[in-house]
Formats: sequence, structure tokens, C-alpha cells
Amino acid sequence: MIDRYNKNSSEILLCPSILSADFAALGEAVERVADTADIIHVDVMDGHFVPNLTLGPPVLAAIRKRTSLPLDVHLMVTNPTDLIEAFAQAGADTLVVHAEVCTHLNRTIQQIRALGVTPGVAINPGTPLEALDEILPYIDMVLLMTVNPGFGGQKYIPTMTDKIRRLRRKIDDLGLPIHIQIDGGVGLDNIRENVAAGANMIVVGSACYARPDPAAALVELRSAAR
Repeated sequence: MIDRYNKNSSEILLCPSILSADFAALGEAVERVADTADIIHVDVMDGHFVPNLTLGPPVLAAIRKRTSLPLDVHLMVTNPTDLIEAFAQAGADTLVVHAEVCTHLNRTIQQIRALGVTPGVAINPGTPLEALDEILPYIDMVLLMTVNPGFGGQKYIPTMTDKIRRLRRKIDDLGLPIHIQIDGGVGLDNIRENVAAGANMIVVGSACYARPDPAAALVELRSAAR
């Protein structure tokens, strides 16, 4: 789980997203970044909350066998409570649900933690930070989408940098050890400004897996973030 990082939420954690990897060789994709990644990010899409479809618990279980890195599962689905237990059993170390679809968000977070998994909450670019106010004391991470979810390879939405900054200020004012994860359009040209704004868990898709050597790409990204 990512709990071991909780005492240092300023540590930069790179999370390559297998959404941008070759789906016919996911095992090899995670093995290629074994020495340079901190966490493997797994996007689960249901074709309803977002227009794409990706993978289910059996695929996650197969990935689990190929890596010892934490598996960070982002549930971009309309009914996450129906899938939480299955993904926990398949090997998820973190489960991130969207505030936009969880009617009983606190209950859902309790369900995740009861399964021994680290809980997180995601919000889309158009969702205000106020949607997180009542749940922040109960979670370990917030995922700010910096593109509209559903597809890889999108361009970063520039106004999200200020949103990161405002969320970091809110978290620090509360004195909570919460990670800020960002996902979408992050690369060598903007990773440093996003880390400076307060993000510390950086999901990278195309910036990692579209490169000939994903492991070397992560080394470059980590250097650029400092």
C-alpha cells in the first residue's frame, strides 16, 4: 500500500499509467519500469462514466503477479461499490473512486479501508474543490484529473495548475498528510510547475510509454520535476 509514504507527502512519486502501454503486453510493460517507477497506475473504465472500456479484476490479478510495485487502481466507473471488493482481492493497493458518482462517499471510503486498501477520491476538471471538503479527513490521497477522463494522450488543461495550488493550500491548512495525484497531459514541459504547485503523485502515460525506453523516460521526468 502507499501508506508508507504518508509521513512525507512532498516526496515525488512517479506513477506510469498502463493505459498508454501495449495492452497485448501489459506484464512486460510493468516489468520495464520496475526499477524507476514508484507506483503502477491502472485505469478502469466502464464505457458509461467515461466512453472507453479497459480492464477488469482478472487482468489486474495477472498484472499483480508481474510486479511488486504498488498497484493504484482508478475506478472511472458509474457504480464503484460493485467493483471494490473484486479489485481489492485482485491485488489493488489503492482504490480511487470519483466523488461525482458516489452518493454515499464516506461509506464507500470506509468499505475500501475495511478491505485493507488505501482509499482515494478523484474529481474531474469541472468539479469544484468544495466537493472534497467533508471527505478529506478520511482519505490518503486526492486525484485531480488534469484532462477530461476517458482517453490517453490528451493535452493538459492549464487552469488545473492553480487548482493544484489551491488544494495543496487547503490540505496544508488542515494539517493532513494527503497526497495530491494528478493525471493527464503531464510531461517534461510541465511536470516541474505542477510539483511546485503541490502535486506529488504524478501519473504519466504517453510521457512514459510512448517513449522507446519507458524506464529512461521516468528518470528524465524525475529529474525535470526537481
